[in-house]
Amino acid sequence: MGVRSVNPPPPPKADHDDQDTAQALREQYESGSTVDQLVASSGLSYGTVLNRLHEASTMMRTSWQTRRMHQDPQARKRLAAHLRTLYEQHGATLTELSTVAGETRRAARRLLIEAGGTVRTTQQTLRMRSAAQNAERQRLAMSLRARYEAGTTVPELAKECSYSVATVYRLLHQAGTRMRPQHNHGPARTPKRRS
Repeated sequence: MGVRSVNPPPPPKADHDDQDTAQALREQYESGSTVDQLVASSGLSYGTVLNRLHEASTMMRTSWQTRRMHQDPQARKRLAAHLRTLYEQHGATLTELSTVAGETRRAARRLLIEAGGTVRTTQQTLRMRSAAQNAERQRLAMSLRARYEAGTTVPELAKECSYSVATVYRLLHQAGTRMRPQHNHGPARTPKRRS
């Protein structure tokens, strides 16, 4: 599919993470993914994907150009290499690769093998994803700890991250955070001396 005739609102000023996402989406789009496939693989909304592509100054294709690109051997090679990266470095499944490629699961498997990839067992995929989730959870825990130690309260962290207060406490504990006294939610203060 090509670009829908949608005029998205001007994107908000992108932070560093948004710029990384925009660049990654541009690379996938230029490897042959459609906007719909990027929506499916990234979990972002259609409008957000379009905004990120525009932020990265992506030259948008028509549906005819996309079809032609998929028939081009060089484009197929780039797509196969991209699928292998998603599979080996990000733990994507064959079903997810088929969504990105706009192909059947069998065709996505064939592209993966063409790029030199080796198909994993379900157990290997589960272990890989579990390790990635644990690493991501640890990064989040350390990020919450840094913000808590800078003075942000647990309820504020919970609201910002859309987590329950209990989950934030659990992540702070996992990061080895030294908690403030129950009713002192602000940053640590030096006690005033009596004159």
